[in-house]
Amino acid sequence: MTFPANAEELGRRLPSADERAAANRLRQILAARAASGRDQKLRIVDEAGKSAEIVLAPALSRLLTELLGHIGKGDAVTLVPVSKMLSTQQAADILNVSRPYLISLLEKGEIKHDLVGRHRRIKAEDLFAYRRRRDAERDAALSELAELDADLL
Repeated sequence: MTFPANAEELGRRLPSADERAAANRLRQILAARAASGRDQKLRIVDEAGKSAEIVLAPALSRLLTELLGHIGKGDAVTLVPVSKMLSTQQAADILNVSRPYLISLLEKGEIKHDLVGRHRRIKAEDLFAYRRRRDAERDAALSELAELDADLL
């Protein structure tokens, strides 16, 4: 597959209507066959009729289905390797918080980070671990509130 030289990455813009439709169609195809829990074969055929086939393990199929779901909804998507070192602005964007708030979390020691010169760098895996902890704490607090509310009824 070739792209025009001026094509912009999907992570830097919202998907077009055609891209959303294609993502939704591929997601439906993968999801319909993923229910078996077995490996799936994906075949790509180019304009010349040449085909290439690849086997998708269930975990890879689920990951692709989730990714295609986001694109199908019209979300811009960026993949972050867990070994990547992030700037404070990148980490704040991932957590959907302000950069000053993220820096306060770093200074409190809630997220591990390294200093590179004067700059703070955060391992993506440490950032995602913090996000999982934060989300688990939020879920527990919401469950507790729901229980308290049920007691009042």
